[in-house]
Amino acid sequence: MSPFKPGQAKLRPGSVRRRKRIGRGPSSGRGKTSGRGHKGQGARSGSGVRPRFEGGQMSLVRRIPKRGFTSMQKIKPAVVNLCDFSSFAVGSKVGPQELKDRGILKGRYNGLKVLSKGELGKVLTIQAHFFSRAARRKIESGGGVAEVIGE
Repeated sequence: MSPFKPGQAKLRPGSVRRRKRIGRGPSSGRGKTSGRGHKGQGARSGSGVRPRFEGGQMSLVRRIPKRGFTSMQKIKPAVVNLCDFSSFAVGSKVGPQELKDRGILKGRYNGLKVLSKGELGKVLTIQAHFFSRAARRKIESGGGVAEVIGE
């Protein structure tokens, strides 16, 4: 019987291993204790330790020094480059909602920042919360408008 499933790519011999059949008698090499050893935590059903558990030792996350805090009011803007505006029609007004509708913006953010990667090559009115200096320069040198919203 081939270890390959129907439609599975055939690789070189030995590249696909069969699963270990445990608890199938002493001659299988995985009988009796079924690879769990004798007694102890790992031998019990439902055993195992949670991730990052260090056997009762003070865990690493609690040993390292802590400093500062994370502000809940921090503004985390979504970052969009000028090359991402290429799909919009000439002369159109582009804001965060239009970018969401096109699938360019995904997730939740506090604001929108436009960076200067790529060329615009169109006259657009771009509305965002933040612009990099280079992005503002590129937009306005091409005849477009960089509108700051939500100030």
